[in-house]
Amino acid sequence: MATRLDRETAAILQGTLDMLVLRALQLEPMHGWGITERIEQWSEEVLCVGQGTLYPAL
Repeated sequence: MATRLDRETAAILQGTLDMLVLRALQLEPMHGWGITERIEQWSEEVLCVGQGTLYPAL
């Protein structure tokens, strides 16, 4: 069973991903792979966004 903190953390992370996606798309239209590459580039490879995470956000 997920704790309240786990759900809140997941919601914050999802909101952060949503904002990163919108920021990437603000610069130019791009497909999912391009968005993933842009986020990884901005974070200097610290953030790795998988397709299973990105596409539900889209």
